[in-house]
Amino acid sequence: MPHTGLSSGPNSGTPVVSGDPVLTVIADYVLHTPIQSDLAYETARYVLMDALGVGMLALRFPECNKLLGPLVPGTQMQNGARVPGTQFALHPVEAAFNIGTLIRWLDYNDTWLAREWGHPSDSLGGILAIADFLSRQRRQVGQSPLRMRDVLTAAIKAHEIQGVLSLTNSLNRVGLDHTLFVKVASTAVVTALLGGKKQEVVNAVSHAFVDNASLRVYRHAGSTGWRKSWAAGDATSRAVRLAYLAMRGEMGYPSVLSASQWGFQDVVLHGTPLTLSRSLGSYVMENVLFKVAFPAEFHAQTAVECALQLHPLVCDKVDEVERIVLTTHESAIRIIDKTGPLTNPADRDHCLQYTVAIGLLYGTLQAEHYEDETAQNPQIDLLRSKMEVVENPQFSKDYLDTDKRSIANGVQVFFKDGSYTKPVVVEYPIGHRRRRGEGIPQLVSKCETNLTTRFPQARVEKLMHTCLDLPRLQEMAVDDFMTLWSI
Repeated sequence: MPHTGLSSGPNSGTPVVSGDPVLTVIADYVLHTPIQSDLAYETARYVLMDALGVGMLALRFPECNKLLGPLVPGTQMQNGARVPGTQFALHPVEAAFNIGTLIRWLDYNDTWLAREWGHPSDSLGGILAIADFLSRQRRQVGQSPLRMRDVLTAAIKAHEIQGVLSLTNSLNRVGLDHTLFVKVASTAVVTALLGGKKQEVVNAVSHAFVDNASLRVYRHAGSTGWRKSWAAGDATSRAVRLAYLAMRGEMGYPSVLSASQWGFQDVVLHGTPLTLSRSLGSYVMENVLFKVAFPAEFHAQTAVECALQLHPLVCDKVDEVERIVLTTHESAIRIIDKTGPLTNPADRDHCLQYTVAIGLLYGTLQAEHYEDETAQNPQIDLLRSKMEVVENPQFSKDYLDTDKRSIANGVQVFFKDGSYTKPVVVEYPIGHRRRRGEGIPQLVSKCETNLTTRFPQARVEKLMHTCLDLPRLQEMAVDDFMTLWSI
């Protein structure tokens, strides 16, 4: 196997490099910590399938397609990184943006919930772009390409960095977007894939923190817009640029976190230290949350499951509904409790009330339900107007409990004649680790269904067979894998 800088085997020595502890711990982890968990690699395979599958589904939407391809028309590269589902071959920085945007567009890839929220597979934009590009370059000079095992290792480590940072450090509390942690994680693993040593990784990651993060304004009521669907693509793309700069010898800023007055902790976190609350291993990948059934913000997933159970009791009695009580946790209230007009699909898929209304009315929830045609149904806003959102303190506590990590919601409908449904509560969504046995077959089916929206049946079967054979997948050359996804 060619040297990539990422370690999936025994530790090796490395020179001492100074820097804020978080930076050096991340660098040591991506370069020297072996990944020995079979479960992590198995889960990473499903993460990859799912992310690329939802990317293929995203190609059905014009607002996504208009952002794809080279930024400057006519500037494709003959041996550039491939963008799945398209004919584009691009500079790896642009390819990372394209792939990351496809994966995130429908809010349907994996999720991690803690003090900060995020979608760890967003980093696959940078990982796949760099791994494919390097593999094609190596073949040009007679060297061996990277293998998909390298991609899965990078994904496990990117998940771990983003997820563990999210456990105790809240960007949303200070109005910033979680995609900073996408950028930090992507920068670390991409620099390692490029063959960076510890100093280069520390330097590159320091620049990711110097960049800071975008405002969350594009995710919230009153100004929600398309940027939330390409922000992660932007972050993982920026990571590729920073990694290349570090590999050219660009200096870093080792005290970027701790510097008095001007450092990240003082400026952004108001003096609170940025921490890694647990050793970096494979915890996040093993426990990642999948969006199996619904393309909706994850805090609403169990609420939609509740709504689907109540659908037969409500769908024909909408005019008789007096009120609907949504019982939820504090994070859901902060991010997706929305009243008033919803102006576009990006606004609607981040509205707890809208997703529940769709579930009650239609008995399902698909990406098309966020489009204007469905949103014009007056019954949706009628039901939204009757909804009360209430926090259950126990739900909020269990959400942050590392042994539970529940995402509980409850729905109860009251009718004008005094009758009411039973309160329906779902603690763990189907994509939770506690429901893997139930969820994985549906995740595989979801991927296959998504692929049929882009590829002919013979190609779908080949892609599914390749992905489901884990030993074969891990040994496959990255450029061969990416070529399979081209049209």
